[in-house]
Amino acid sequence: MPFQAEYIWIDGVKPTPTLRSKTKVMADDEKISVWGFDGSSTEQAGGESSDCVLRPVFSCPDPIRGGKNILVMCDVLQAKDDSPHPTNTRAALAEQAKKYADQEMIYGIEQEYTMLRLDGTPYGFPVGGFPAPQGPYYCGVGAGRVVGREIIEEHTQACIDAGLMISGTNAEVMPGQWEFQIGPADALTVSDHMYVARWLLQRIAEDYDVVISFAAKPMKGDWNGAGAHTNFSTKAMRNDTNLKAITAACEALGKRVMEHVDNYGDDIASRLTGKHETAPYNKFSYGVSDRGASVRIPWQVGRDGKGYAEDRRPNANVDPYTVTRLILETVCGAA
Repeated sequence: MPFQAEYIWIDGVKPTPTLRSKTKVMADDEKISVWGFDGSSTEQAGGESSDCVLRPVFSCPDPIRGGKNILVMCDVLQAKDDSPHPTNTRAALAEQAKKYADQEMIYGIEQEYTMLRLDGTPYGFPVGGFPAPQGPYYCGVGAGRVVGREIIEEHTQACIDAGLMISGTNAEVMPGQWEFQIGPADALTVSDHMYVARWLLQRIAEDYDVVISFAAKPMKGDWNGAGAHTNFSTKAMRNDTNLKAITAACEALGKRVMEHVDNYGDDIASRLTGKHETAPYNKFSYGVSDRGASVRIPWQVGRDGKGYAEDRRPNANVDPYTVTRLILETVCGAA
């Protein structure tokens, strides 16, 4: 029996690329292979030479269609010579992951997002008005405090059925805002799984006429923004006994502040203000159990003297391939 393979890739839209996908109907014994698409329709090529190549890098069961159907995450190559397309940030990560493989860096990414109605207003806000101030919504339960749980439950089960490394979910501080976590895993795995999980979330929300926004500050004013806090740990950080390796990692990050911030997602200055559990975008700090720091060292890590650290600066709209590469280069390069 034929089956369907959903080829997923990242387009060239600026300032924040989006996910695209198309379906290939395959013979029962057919293997996934390279495919192509019209790059002139995704801001990745001109009309006079529009073909781009999709190279499969990760595949998993399709939990929506079921059966033998699969999801195929791809990176994009240039048709003229099969070199990485300028929008292909995975290729640069792959090089760095190989270079620093001996340090065994692993990550966990906390993906926040906001549900919106089709008119652009938050799904958790009363029509034409505002809810009560932030406070009761974070990890809340009950009508009037939580909305969209049916989407969350369906998405979580879909990720599990697909074999993705989803490790948790929770309602966030602003109504209509949620979070899921992917990891721990190496840089390429956590990023590939994150992109497939993002695609599944948007595909499932589509059936509810709900828009998934990864905007850094979906509601101006006294509301939390949306981030993608990135937890990271090298072998040395996990085997430390006195926070020496973790402190060294934080100090290294503090020497390349704007290089990271400038690549941590569009509109980051609107979110990293020093308020709403953030540090100012242009200042760097770190501390144990400090959610107002650029990098937080969890309390249990401070107690044990080893473990991991959390870079709290990345936006919800950050490219996972880019954030994991930058942390890899900065932390492992200074080791």
